[in-house]
Amino acid sequence: MTDDLKDSVLSIFEASLDAQLRAVRRLRHGETAAAPRSRKGRSQVDMAYDVLKKAHTPLHVSELLARIQSSFGLPVDRESLVSSLTKKVARQDRFLRTGKNTFGLRPEAR
Repeated sequence: MTDDLKDSVLSIFEASLDAQLRAVRRLRHGETAAAPRSRKGRSQVDMAYDVLKKAHTPLHVSELLARIQSSFGLPVDRESLVSSLTKKVARQDRFLRTGKNTFGLRPEAR
């Protein structure tokens, strides 16, 4: 099995097990279904994705923060956003780093 195929299969299993564990925890705490997320309930990574998709170009984290604030009306912690995006870059999940504290979208995520 090639490393890419092995990684893909393991990622699928990991996502499946994570979803199952969240469902078990919800049932244990008496929750029946997850409440739908409002626009304000979006993750900071999802907000950064929306901003970058609209920008059509990589942006420095300072500009990302300003655009998230103006678009969503929510302040986002700089270190938290950089950490989250860096993890996504390492996993090759939607984002790429084009310079120091500058992030863009992978071509397949546009």
